[in-house]
Amino acid sequence: MTPAIDMAKKHKIDFKVHEYQHDASNESYGLEAAQKLALPAEQVFKTLVVSLDNQTLAVAVVPVSSMLSMKLMAKAAGAKKAHMAEAATVERSSGYVLGGVSPLGQKRRLATVIDASAQQFEHIYVSAGKRGLDISLNPDDLQRLLNATFADICA
Repeated sequence: MTPAIDMAKKHKIDFKVHEYQHDASNESYGLEAAQKLALPAEQVFKTLVVSLDNQTLAVAVVPVSSMLSMKLMAKAAGAKKAHMAEAATVERSSGYVLGGVSPLGQKRRLATVIDASAQQFEHIYVSAGKRGLDISLNPDDLQRLLNATFADICA
């Protein structure tokens, strides 16, 4: 089990775990998950950690088929600017390795924004806390668990 799966179990939400064989040479973790699980890329979401202008971190959950808009993310997080957090900062803050960062069960709970496109699906897929492992759940359950907001944050 991972902290992400433990969190979902603890809060008794409906979820499923999906495992696939991760190819270590593949650096596009989210697209790899969509391909290996035979899912539309719009339904598989990646977890990105950004640094805001006030030196705080925030989490963006966006489809693997899309690019995060730093301008829209900053606005949704109530900041003027946002940029991608450094890899070491992401791993230290979340407790996960890159490619396996889950929005669930992070060491420090950060303000989280989920792209509004998630609301069109009954279930979305996010990392379950390690490469080759995803969890599917209702986007509203994810929003409640993380006290997140939905906003249009893709370019």
